[in-house]
Amino acid sequence: MTAPYKRSRRAIAIPLGMATATALAFLPNATASAQEAPQQVAATDATSLSYVVNVRPGHGISASVEKAVAEAGGTIVTSYDQIGVIVVHSSNADFARTIRGVHGVESAGNTRNAPLPAQSTTDVGTPQALTAQQEQVATAEAADGQDPLEPLQWDLPAIKADKAHEKTLGSSKVTVAVIDTGVDDTHPDIAPNFDRDASVNCVSGKPDTADGAWRPTAAESPHGTHVAGEIAGAKNGVGITGVAPGVKVAGIKVATTAGYFYTEAVVCGFVWAAEHGVDVTNNSYYTDPWYFNCKDDPDQKALVDAITRASRYAEKKGAVNVAAAGNESYDLAADSITDPVSPNDGTPSDRVIDPSKCYDIPTQLPGVVTVAATGAKGIKSSFSNYGLGVIDIAAPGGDSTRYQTPAPPATSGLILGPLPGGKWGYMAGTSMATPHVAGVAALIKSTHPYAPAALVKALLYAEADATPCTDPYDIDSDGKVDAVCEGSKNYNGFYGWGTADALDAVTK
Repeated sequence: MTAPYKRSRRAIAIPLGMATATALAFLPNATASAQEAPQQVAATDATSLSYVVNVRPGHGISASVEKAVAEAGGTIVTSYDQIGVIVVHSSNADFARTIRGVHGVESAGNTRNAPLPAQSTTDVGTPQALTAQQEQVATAEAADGQDPLEPLQWDLPAIKADKAHEKTLGSSKVTVAVIDTGVDDTHPDIAPNFDRDASVNCVSGKPDTADGAWRPTAAESPHGTHVAGEIAGAKNGVGITGVAPGVKVAGIKVATTAGYFYTEAVVCGFVWAAEHGVDVTNNSYYTDPWYFNCKDDPDQKALVDAITRASRYAEKKGAVNVAAAGNESYDLAADSITDPVSPNDGTPSDRVIDPSKCYDIPTQLPGVVTVAATGAKGIKSSFSNYGLGVIDIAAPGGDSTRYQTPAPPATSGLILGPLPGGKWGYMAGTSMATPHVAGVAALIKSTHPYAPAALVKALLYAEADATPCTDPYDIDSDGKVDAVCEGSKNYNGFYGWGTADALDAVTK
């Protein structure tokens, strides 16, 4: 079994054919954030940190701010004038505090606690390859119009994607960008639908457009590749089938080698998507190093400001932003939550936060579609976060077969998808639920090509299958309630507006 990834709304990869009843593990809803990407855009020393400095959008960097950055010991890496976000490197421990006092600076903060290294040595694990027999199944001739592994994908009929495919596979004019750990565009299930022009490496905070820069290396997480296949795995007689197998998928790599998703990379990802005609973004992570970013902390406030500006800009340009709710079984509508993992690149401690003032970003930002996970029985996954007024929609993200067993011929309660290097495997998490919703949103956009983002979201919610609260919710059958669902049949804390419906997406 692969080592769990530290930072992607998390999941584990389990090679196809392995027993999964006791092997399932769920990580926080981001990928373990690590250090800086291999390439750096500015010289740094062992104490350098990265910062975002937020100024008035649309006016560029003023001479006074530029001078103040330099005087405070900062080096400007890049700036996104459209949204007024400047990325800076500095070894001055007082840089953020100093620059916040400069006229024209609206907020500023460090994006990490760990210094900028040249290379990470964190091992995130490599999935095992399929056996020779399993590889033969994955590439065998399709039966009854199905791809060879599709019978194992219980998640497709769970949202009626199999019926939707009888109507349409989606439009090649629609692109979904996977903002994640990188996408292996050479995979046979991804290559036919890959959008190279909309793909990029944003790890440093500045776009790297070198050919293949969006791919994960052998030492990096296969998370993004799995997500991309769930969305748009081609119906081509090989492997699996995606929710929207006729749309395009792009890879926007934002995770460091060790799996950290830092603010400057996420900002770059949203702005890149906005400027390259992306229709839907998939965000199966939380922005490191804070699980929740509290606006009463000046550094964390700056991170919220920067990513809010970037995600809003992407939506203004036509993108529907879809994000994972997280895998800690948190009630995101509770009065308080104990966060034991932040900062995950420093010294974490048990801090009690108020969810109304501290946000999981981009998941809880305005306009973002927040996705909860369901298992093979159609009820909330044991790990999925929830919360009335926070969760917008639900979709299959898998669960331990011990809790939710799929009907044959499927054998695993997890989600099957591609892995780098032409392989396939199982993963689970709200990370896997999110691409199902992104795929359905892409089908809606295919059906209504001129619909703005707001209308696509409205249709996504209106066409969802109303899913009443699971009450009582005793997922492990031990006689104790594991989570309390609040709300009505049509809108509640477990499933939001309901379970995503791919068939309605292509027929209504």
